[in-house]
Amino acid sequence: MERKWWKESVVYQIYPRSFKDSNGDGIGDLQGIISKLDYLKTLGVDVVWLCPVYKSPNDDNGYDISNYQDIMDEFGTIADWEILLQGLHDRGMKLIMDLVVNHSSDEHAWFAESRKSKDNPYRDYYIWRPGEDGHEPNDWGSFFSGSAWKYDEGTDEYFLHLFSTKQPDLNWENEKVRREVYDMMTWWLDKGIDGFRMDVINLISKVPGLPSVSEEVGEGRSFRFGGEYFVNGPRVHEYLQEMNREVLSKYDIMTVGEAVEVTPGDAALYVGEDRGELNMVFHFELMGVDSGPGGKWDCKPWSLKDIKDIISKWQIHLNGKGWNSLYLNNHDQPRMLSRFGNDTAYHRESGKMLATLLHTLQGTPYIYQGEEIGMTNVKFASISDYKDIEIINMHEEYLAAGHAEEAIMNSVYIKGRDNGRTPMQWSSEPQAGFTTGTPWLAVNPNYTEINVENALADPDSIFHYYKRLIELRKEHDIIVYGDYKILAGEHEQVFAYQRALGSERLLVILNFFGEPASFEVPAEALAHEPELLITNYEAEKDTDLRSLKLHPYEARVYKFTV
Repeated sequence: MERKWWKESVVYQIYPRSFKDSNGDGIGDLQGIISKLDYLKTLGVDVVWLCPVYKSPNDDNGYDISNYQDIMDEFGTIADWEILLQGLHDRGMKLIMDLVVNHSSDEHAWFAESRKSKDNPYRDYYIWRPGEDGHEPNDWGSFFSGSAWKYDEGTDEYFLHLFSTKQPDLNWENEKVRREVYDMMTWWLDKGIDGFRMDVINLISKVPGLPSVSEEVGEGRSFRFGGEYFVNGPRVHEYLQEMNREVLSKYDIMTVGEAVEVTPGDAALYVGEDRGELNMVFHFELMGVDSGPGGKWDCKPWSLKDIKDIISKWQIHLNGKGWNSLYLNNHDQPRMLSRFGNDTAYHRESGKMLATLLHTLQGTPYIYQGEEIGMTNVKFASISDYKDIEIINMHEEYLAAGHAEEAIMNSVYIKGRDNGRTPMQWSSEPQAGFTTGTPWLAVNPNYTEINVENALADPDSIFHYYKRLIELRKEHDIIVYGDYKILAGEHEQVFAYQRALGSERLLVILNFFGEPASFEVPAEALAHEPELLITNYEAEKDTDLRSLKLHPYEARVYKFTV
């Protein structure tokens, strides 16, 4: 497999609104990020992924962009952004920007023109259709609840929005749209950025004719997801190969595409090293491991077997063909420590165990801000305390459908996106040291215990464990490039796997639960005197590896040569 800098990197994701406020307005900003660059350098990350900082009316927290080549006033200026880029490069770190081109804001100049008349030159930049018998053009549902169509009185037609009503989908069938996007990408790359994270990039191609999911029409119409008509659409690979040819291939950069509902087979087409599309994708199969048949908000307990099966499938299927991305939380997901660990009795131990998993698989690890200090989910008292449009729309829709308030709020506590968006916890000062003002979203009350200041001062903290994991990736090629093989796949408590590169072997043993567990170390490892690289407990010198007794949430990583 070809060696690349982005395979050997660790990425740190910043959600700017919640990272650090420099001017007391309660909103994180670019100068706030600049003030914390030395912190990121101390952690040891190689790449920063910056969530959108472009001009936006903020209907969906910056993912509704009104100007792709300017900075949102709340975040600062282009001059601030240039200082940030230079500050990262001066410290040996790289910057990747979010690319949001499935849709724009309805306040973008293109859309303002597009809605003026049916013969406007920009009309075909978006997807407009006449209604059907007084109703929407089809029964596609939005990711954010309700119909994926909005009626516009000015021209008596509907426009498509797979997300918010203020996020009209761009028409990628129009070559002019694609050229505009490629020119904008080139502009940013020429300013010196090191790549793109591409928002919902596998939705840009829609099935011609935009057919309904069902034959239902009229008053009784119910809106259905309709993913078969816009997920991995018929021209998506053509578009991405064109993008690569026209833009991406001309720079030494990294690309990662957010890809909804992809299988490993789909992903191999997006990231195959011989296909000229993307470097890696974010898939959601693991993020759906605790979703019932009703989808995201239908919460069910996850099973370790499912986690093992999903991770193993992706590790094995892409090995030698393309590259994996490794993450357990981000700005769209709840906190991993609350979801897959134990955020009370075994906060530290389970946080380190999950970090060990992320940093010892084949792929590029992504750390989401606050993960490295063990930030957790939050439980706000009222729906009025939440800001996320997805949460607010779901709450309204579920209440109208007769769901109990308590059950709705429980789903929000488990899965809501605002869990990952509470402000970064820098210290035990008021508002967690995030702002001197009133934060845009309330701070998690546990900030007095869980914060950066405490983590840096404690050599046994989750932060210092992350720092060591990042160092180990740089010291041992096998952690980056080794093949993967699961061990004891049926074990109900332990997730164990082996990595292999040449004559080297890596053995990873993870107890996923809050009870002690036993594990039989393979004879191959016992025969070659394995070296313990890292563990989240004090390592006992007289440990009998023939029958390993693991503490709750214990993680052990051994290396040996055969």
